[in-house]
Amino acid sequence: MFRFVFLFIVIMSALEIGVFMWIGDVFSVMFVVLGIIITGVIGAFLAKQQGLDTLNRARNQLGYGRFPHEEIFDGLAILIGAVLLFTPGFITDTIAFILLFPVTRFPIKRWMKTLVRKMLDNGTITIFGRWR
Repeated sequence: MFRFVFLFIVIMSALEIGVFMWIGDVFSVMFVVLGIIITGVIGAFLAKQQGLDTLNRARNQLGYGRFPHEEIFDGLAILIGAVLLFTPGFITDTIAFILLFPVTRFPIKRWMKTLVRKMLDNGTITIFGRWR
């Protein structure tokens, strides 16, 4: 797993540098810097707003005595999106915005649920040890 994450970080960093150079060549360096700052500010605001909304929906579900499973997956997607916003780059910002908007987050949430179900079914992850 660590190798995959390390490889992902190295490849993503190289791609981001390439995009910075290309956009800086087409427009200007100032455009790239302003783009990074503007997407960061807008993304941080959106992440905060979506995170608080998800937290409130989870509290409502718990108040009704229901487990907030949808909100957990929403929160996980929002957390990943917020972390990606901390890394400077247009590729990671695009992925982050996809994870932050509810409409575009829905297919990713569905994929995450399917992945967790498969991992639970084949024993890759277990809940409460070996109890099922």
